[in-house]
Amino acid sequence: MKPRTIASVGLAALMTASLAACNANTASTTGGQSGADGVTINYWLWDDRQAPLYQQCADDFHAANPGITVKITQTAWGQYWETLTTQLAAGNAPDVFTNHSAHLLQFIDNNQIMDLTEMAQKAGVDDSIYQPGLADLSKYDGKRYGLPKDWDTEGLLYDTAVATEAGYSKEDMAELTWNPTDGGTFEQFIAKTTVDANGKNGLDPDFDKNNVVRYGFYPEWADGAIGQNGWGNLAASNGFTYGDRNVAPTKFNYSDPSLVDTVTWIHGLIDKGYAPKYDQQSTLGTEATMNAGTAASTIQGSFTASGYLGKDAQRAFAFAPLPKGPIGRRSAMNGLHDVVWSGTTHADEAFKWVAYMGSEACQVKVGESGVIFPAATKGTEASLKAREAQGQDNSAFT
Repeated sequence: MKPRTIASVGLAALMTASLAACNANTASTTGGQSGADGVTINYWLWDDRQAPLYQQCADDFHAANPGITVKITQTAWGQYWETLTTQLAAGNAPDVFTNHSAHLLQFIDNNQIMDLTEMAQKAGVDDSIYQPGLADLSKYDGKRYGLPKDWDTEGLLYDTAVATEAGYSKEDMAELTWNPTDGGTFEQFIAKTTVDANGKNGLDPDFDKNNVVRYGFYPEWADGAIGQNGWGNLAASNGFTYGDRNVAPTKFNYSDPSLVDTVTWIHGLIDKGYAPKYDQQSTLGTEATMNAGTAASTIQGSFTASGYLGKDAQRAFAFAPLPKGPIGRRSAMNGLHDVVWSGTTHADEAFKWVAYMGSEACQVKVGESGVIFPAATKGTEASLKAREAQGQDNSAFT
């Protein structure tokens, strides 16, 4: 399978990651160690759902390479980057760590990650096994710095009961349109699913925008300079591009009318009472808001699907493709990759672990959990099959 049309595969390279505060286990053991039992490679990642999956890969890797043991440390998103940055500066970082495209140039400029080009060539790394464009997210100036790990894209998450009550079928949701002038059929959906305390929706002349109990749309507040989970997708469908080039742009386009019109439309939703004000619900978080039933729709990434569509969800949700904008449907796509610390004393063993994580063998095993979409096409197919078996419809992302 192939991902649907995206705004730009290189989009994530421009992103400034949002470092959210959270409670997490603090990573402390860094650098690889050698001993009588061989070499220990320290590997860091932030997703608690993926840690046990990669432990399976680590066990298989150790079975095939008895002299190499992988120690996995999982630390939640915000603390991960804070601790990693500190350890890199101190010269005591993990041998291998998961990287976000937003940080690639920073690590390259600081000489903190290894150039893996020659190692990958000798190992016969084949980029054709990955979803198109993902391998490029860890390359810069003709050099490779990582191997693809997984990918994600965006969809319109909506409360199915609310949509049905408003007269929208799954097919209707898949055909929503958007423009910054009147919002298209997307704004009509938002208005119809916005309800005040008297049961009046946003299209009713008697609608009270100052006494709303359910908003039709919940904007992603912590969306940084890219808007991956919100305004960026709509702006791209309105013709917006972030800069003069995807990687290391020399000029940004944030004053472009296509973006100005997009964010003006979003602000208009707040003025009309269709979306909450920033200070009203921004502290609750998207997942809590959606599960509480105080919003009918929002934009979310495919990496959240297992939570919203799984057995632990408090309401019935579904994902639809993002609305079609003036130049068509656009969705951000991002991909993670694993890199090797430039200060490791076990470069060969560290790369061998990175290469195994990037292999179809590991990524298919990870995909069989249905938690994420691995970068390898076969891994993605395994994930889709697992999600289908769990009763999840992920067609909006593919």
